[in-house]
Amino acid sequence: METKKHGDRDQLPLLAYGPIDAALGYVVFYVFVDRATSTVVEVVSTAIPNMSPSVVRLGLAVLLWFILVVTFLDQLRRQLAALGFGSRGEQSRGAPTDLRLVGYLVALLLGGTIAAWTFEPAVQAGISLIWIVGTLDPTRFALLEFVLMIVFFVSFASATRALDRLIIGSIRKLLTG
Repeated sequence: METKKHGDRDQLPLLAYGPIDAALGYVVFYVFVDRATSTVVEVVSTAIPNMSPSVVRLGLAVLLWFILVVTFLDQLRRQLAALGFGSRGEQSRGAPTDLRLVGYLVALLLGGTIAAWTFEPAVQAGISLIWIVGTLDPTRFALLEFVLMIVFFVSFASATRALDRLIIGSIRKLLTG
């Protein structure tokens, strides 16, 4: 593996950001699909009376496995590119500053707290949206539930990104001295 010259010191290829964010995102997706499966089965069985519930459950399981494999392969590709194999556009840019790491910690605490508070309402809102779309019944739409779902996704995304940057950034900082 080659090292790149950066000023007076050598810079080793470093880990890419993203694997922790991707793993936590998949876990939340899995939990949502798990919690919404009975609703999806009921909605599909109502819309398509001859559809077996086991076929719907199998379809959801296949979807979960597909998303897992795609996520894993994408993260593998990103890590290999950051380490110097493959695309040069995704190579790492070094370790974050101490101030940036503190910023990630603050974002993690704030985003994580808000995400924890809004998780249950967000799941319920997602299940309600499945009913609305599956039955074409817009009278069930609740604006507050929808807003809480958006708040959850924004805060969860900021928290997982911050956690990923905090952990990978700390590893980068340790590797670069």
